[in-house]
Amino acid sequence: MTRMVLTGNHAAAYAVKLSRPDVISAYPITPQTSVIEKLSEFVENGELNARFIRVESEHSAMAAVLGAASVGARVYTATSSQGLLYMYEVCWWTAGARLPIVMGVVTRAIAPPWSIWTDYSDILTLRDSGWIILFASDVQEVFDLTIQAYKIAETVNLPVAVGWDAFVVSHTIEPLDILSQEEVDKFLPKKKVSEHMLKVEDPFSLGNLTYPEDYMEFRYDIWKAQKKALDVISNVDEEYGELSGRRYGGTVEKNMCDDADMVLFIIGAASGDAIEAATLLRRKGLKVGVCRIRSMRPFPSDEVIKIAENVKIIGTFDRDISLGCGGIIGVEIRAVTKERGLDVPVIEYIGGIGGRDLRVQDFVEIFNDMDKLSRKGVRFERRWIGLKEEFEKGEINV
Repeated sequence: MTRMVLTGNHAAAYAVKLSRPDVISAYPITPQTSVIEKLSEFVENGELNARFIRVESEHSAMAAVLGAASVGARVYTATSSQGLLYMYEVCWWTAGARLPIVMGVVTRAIAPPWSIWTDYSDILTLRDSGWIILFASDVQEVFDLTIQAYKIAETVNLPVAVGWDAFVVSHTIEPLDILSQEEVDKFLPKKKVSEHMLKVEDPFSLGNLTYPEDYMEFRYDIWKAQKKALDVISNVDEEYGELSGRRYGGTVEKNMCDDADMVLFIIGAASGDAIEAATLLRRKGLKVGVCRIRSMRPFPSDEVIKIAENVKIIGTFDRDISLGCGGIIGVEIRAVTKERGLDVPVIEYIGGIGGRDLRVQDFVEIFNDMDKLSRKGVRFERRWIGLKEEFEKGEINV
């Protein structure tokens, strides 16, 4: 194991290199570009024995790795925002074809208006497609989770998207521990070619026309694979922990949740600020906790319920918005609690959209607000954090 100082994007590139991909294809887009630049550098100087396919668009990049994965290659691509939307059609194809592709998504707001800063509206468009969606919160976890993603994908035969925040993680330099090639080879052996991969000597078609009497079973099979992935994600995290000494809790990372009266569910880098806020409030006697969701698909319903059934009130924080509905984590949490017959108050908070700064004090105020609403007996509320005052008052519109 080697200590290095890297950006989140370069940490992803090192993780991919150590995972020994056969084929890489991507089209550059801010803030993803330095991931692919570093990988192309590794290929060019002979550090990585892989085919790097240069393409004219993100749609072609995903099509290229789809083709390579269809014949059994271990592959990688990366994108952000509009690039993910451009390849969206092919993303559904890769999941439906059960191809274990790994993709890095440097999360970025969707235009218009144009933005290069972070929120999760891009990666969460994949949530109904069959892709597994995992989130890293810092540079070290970007490295670790990218390696784990290959093992998860190749175990359940589904593509995996690993997301991390634009600039906050992608371009922030932090120290991290890099595994040796021998350690990664032990954890992630050479990819085995499954029976349904295309073969020249035994040709057949993949994803051809399917009649109504068969189509539904394909979707049911993906649904089952997603359910299986919950245990696989946790088991892979534990196995990786034995190798590296770093464990992240599987599908969720619980912080001060065991005796908490109030818990905030969150994803991504802002979880660090939320945890710091919870630590400060604990010193003042408020029993608060933070649950960082690492897997948005499959959604860890059982882990959510274990927490929800022991608290007085739940908060959800979304750096995203399902327009016409609400924050995506909030929608998921409310659906799960109602599905299980659990009558617990859920307060949705939405903020940080388009990269707007989030501070520890913002989360202190969120926890204090949850405490106040709990005392008032409020069952549900949806609140936008950090809106300009004139917008909240309705004095001005865009």
